[in-house]
Parts: sequence; C-alpha cells; structure tokens
Amino acid sequence: MAVSAQDIKKAYPLPVYNFRVEIGADAVAFSEVSGLSIGFEATTFKESPIESGAPGPRVMHMPSQPTATNVTLKKGVARATSVAALYKWISATTLNQIEKKDIFVRLCDESGAPVISWKIINAFPTKLDGPAFDAKSNDVALETMELRADGITIEEA
Repeated sequence: MAVSAQDIKKAYPLPVYNFRVEIGADAVAFSEVSGLSIGFEATTFKESPIESGAPGPRVMHMPSQPTATNVTLKKGVARATSVAALYKWISATTLNQIEKKDIFVRLCDESGAPVISWKIINAFPTKLDGPAFDAKSNDVALETMELRADGITIEEA
C-alpha cells in the first residue's frame, strides 16, 4: 500500500527551529526556549495491614500538587527592540508591581502555521542575564531571561 505525501507530512516530526514566542499581544524573537516541563509532586500513602488485608504495610505513591515551572528564554541583543521590554518587565519586581503574563511558545510547520502551542501560565521574570563579553569571540550577544510559572498546558492548533 502506497503512502501519500499528506500522510508522510502528518507523521514526520517538526524541526525545533521553526517556533515563535508571544508575550501578551507581542511576538518576541527568541533564539532558544527551554524548560517546558509539566510535572507533579508525589505523595506517599502508607496503608496499615488491617485496612489492606495484606501482610505488612502497603505503600502507594500518588501524584499531588503540580510543580512550578522554570522556563529559560534566550535572545540576541539588538539595537532597537532588545533590552528595554524585558528589563522593564523585570524591573517592576523591585517596586512589587510585577505583572504575571501568559506566554505562548508555538511550534510551526514549514508554512509558518502553528501546529502545537505550549501555554506558560502566570509567568513572571526571576532573572535577567546580560551577554558574556569576550574580545576574542564573534558570537552573537545573547541575553537570558528566566521565568517562574504556575504551570504549562499544551494545545493543538
């Protein structure tokens, strides 16, 4: 049985380089996103032998509270748009006026249409690192922002 090009397109994994990040209504060009993890704390329950009817205590592990998520965003420093927006967001922390934001990381297909989106819920910045300077290097100057979020959900387009 022959496989159609459409079937191959649906089953073929998407490349990681074709993504976009949306912070609120703004699309921001980041070069790297990491830490899109969904996890839960585990709680241990011990049941006495009388309750379980089995010899010895029965130990069960169950998921409990979702764990908070740390997400790292990296982007190149550019003349016009770079540090101002991210710095303004993190500097509001010193005034206790932090604004939590929902952030979308959208993995796109070859046409640029989103296929899968990770929604980072109630994120706020915890750290902003400037670039490392080296006179012997010609690498791009990167700034890194770390975020703390309540959780992550995954949505299909």
